[in-house]
Amino acid sequence: MTTPAPEQTTDALSPVRAGLLRAAHADVETLLAQAEREAAARLDQARAEARAILDEARRQGEADGSDAARDLLVRARRDARSRTLAARREAYQQLRHETAERVRALRGTNGYASLRAWLEQRARVLLGSAAEISEHPDGGVVARAPGRWVDLSLTTLADRAVDRMRGEVRSLWKP
Repeated sequence: MTTPAPEQTTDALSPVRAGLLRAAHADVETLLAQAEREAAARLDQARAEARAILDEARRQGEADGSDAARDLLVRARRDARSRTLAARREAYQQLRHETAERVRALRGTNGYASLRAWLEQRARVLLGSAAEISEHPDGGVVARAPGRWVDLSLTTLADRAVDRMRGEVRSLWKP
C-alpha cells in the first residue's frame, strides 16, 4: 500500500477546505449582519439617550446659567461617547464570541477529521516533521518543537479571521 504524496493529500482536501471556508465565510457574513443590526440598535439607543441627556443639559443650562450648561454638555457628550464606545466594544466581543462558537461547532461535523488532519499537516510544515502535536480542548491542534510552538486551535483561528476582517467590522460603526 502506498502513501499518497503530500500534494495529492492537499489536493484531495481542497474541496473540504473550500467547503469549510465557504461555510465559515457564510457564517461570518451572517454574524456580521447580525452584529451590524445589534450595533445599529445599540448606537440608536445610545444616541437617543445622548439626545435626552443633551436636552436635559440644555434645560438645566437655561436655569443655571451658561457655565453650568457648558459643564453639563461636556459631561453629556463624554457620557454619550463612552456609551457609544461601550456598545461598539460589546458588539465586537459578541462577534468574536459567536464566531469562535460557530468554528468550535466544526468538531461535531463529518469533515472535522479531515480538517484536523490538515491542521496537523500544516503544523508539521511550520515546525518540522518532529513536532509534537496535541489536540486543543476547543478543537484544532497545538504543536511544539524545540524553542517554537504553533497554535492552530479553532478558537485561535476564528480570532485571527475576525482580526483580519477588522476593517470590515469597523464599517459597522459608521452611520
